[in-house]
Amino acid sequence: MSDVIIVGCGRVGSQLASMLARGDNNVTVIDRDANSFANLGRDFNGASIRGVGFDEDVLIKAGIETCDCVAAVTQSDSTNLMIAEVADKLYHVPHVVCRLYDPKHENAFTQLGIDYACGTSLVTHNLYNKIASGHTSYVKIFDECELMEFSLNLREFDRKSIRVREIEKDHGIRICGFTRAGGSIGSIPTPDSLLYQGDKILAIVRPELVQSMQRFMQ
Repeated sequence: MSDVIIVGCGRVGSQLASMLARGDNNVTVIDRDANSFANLGRDFNGASIRGVGFDEDVLIKAGIETCDCVAAVTQSDSTNLMIAEVADKLYHVPHVVCRLYDPKHENAFTQLGIDYACGTSLVTHNLYNKIASGHTSYVKIFDECELMEFSLNLREFDRKSIRVREIEKDHGIRICGFTRAGGSIGSIPTPDSLLYQGDKILAIVRPELVQSMQRFMQ
């Protein structure tokens, strides 16, 4: 269970809030227009707060000081960027994601290291998968794929190592680099390369497959 703040209660924000709430997460939705909360429907069991999404008083009321994730999904890229900066730089929220409308603004999001999903028909599911996984570090989006990095977790499998091909075959990703835990120089792997607990992995993956990789991430 995670504490999630969603800023923006339009089509994407309300769908995202409902999906997360059904997953037993504590969800708080912020929007400056109180009428927008009608999009949440009668079954939504989270909280709603009327206010400006980058206002610190509003964010504190929503629980930003202790939340696990902030999703900025308003219809303004500049507003989403501002919310993300406040959440990340001022409150050190562990996981911050945004919706990106205009691809021309992608550079700004990338340079600031902000994770985002572009405004396609699958944007809600892409954002949900980012929040649900909670472990990835976004690097860059290439069309329908993401370049992401994460620390490898093998504890669930009670194993000390795993071959690259074992992960790629079952999960539809491509591992393109890794750095050995302890800080040794990274390497471009072959299918038979061995990966160990705590290795930093660089992989290309489609957004909808991120959640299936969650058990390998720490």
